[in-house]
Amino acid sequence: MLDGDEPAVVETAPAKLNLDLLVTARRVDGRHELDSLVVFCELADRVEVRPAEGFSLAVRGPTAETVPTGPDNLVLRAARLLAEAAGVTAGAAISLHKEIPVAAGLGGGSADAAATLRGLRRLWGLALDDERLRDLGLALGADLPVCLWARPARMRGIGERLDPVRGLPDLPLLLVNPGRPLATGAVFRGLSGPFRAADRPPFRPCPSLFRLAVWLAESRNDLEAPARRLEPEIGRVLEELEGLSGCLLARMSGSGATCFGLFGDRGELETAALLLRRKRPDWWIRATFARGAA
Repeated sequence: MLDGDEPAVVETAPAKLNLDLLVTARRVDGRHELDSLVVFCELADRVEVRPAEGFSLAVRGPTAETVPTGPDNLVLRAARLLAEAAGVTAGAAISLHKEIPVAAGLGGGSADAAATLRGLRRLWGLALDDERLRDLGLALGADLPVCLWARPARMRGIGERLDPVRGLPDLPLLLVNPGRPLATGAVFRGLSGPFRAADRPPFRPCPSLFRLAVWLAESRNDLEAPARRLEPEIGRVLEELEGLSGCLLARMSGSGATCFGLFGDRGELETAALLLRRKRPDWWIRATFARGAA
């Protein structure tokens, strides 16, 4: 909890995982249209907000040292945007506990900004519905609307088109990052096209993790190739994941460099995490679950 007399409003900011990511078009304004199946993990940051005269940001936690805290931080930009849109003159003291790596393809910055918007809406007692909050968030980035939703979704367009996903089991996941941050813009600039509409089969309810892995194997992450050109270590991460017993699918998330392995059960997941930590102690490795949807 933040220092001070009043209790903080607390929001969780779960890590976003792109199970696939198809780049379907590049618009005349240079932005890319996407089609992605997105889930959210138990791995999460935590945002706490408290009344204050101005805006301030304090960052703590295992990955805090990599977070820029200047005025361009996405959390502070989200706070200022909401205050301006709602005509609020009050500020907020914001505390961010960081567990999600920065510039890692897990939507950490967007998740933190989304949690800030939700928290400030509660703190200030704003009568803004979720749709209005998502419209505001889109001005800050393509991942903001889905991070505000924070449940399994199919994300399309430039992030504004969200459809719920049903029939998805809880997913045992091993997240691995080689410790090499990747700028999203640089990865997108590496795309050369041609771009095409999604050609994957329609998603069907998949209560079986094996069936889900088979369906995902027919899809892809279009950002993986440019990301690997920028950071070849991603290829080594994927090779290590694919070689682990029980790994049903290995793929990069978002714009990288984090990759994930989908496992059949918790026991296989924990064993794989232990083995890989012993082999690659220099990598960031986290066993987690993504929440499914009935």
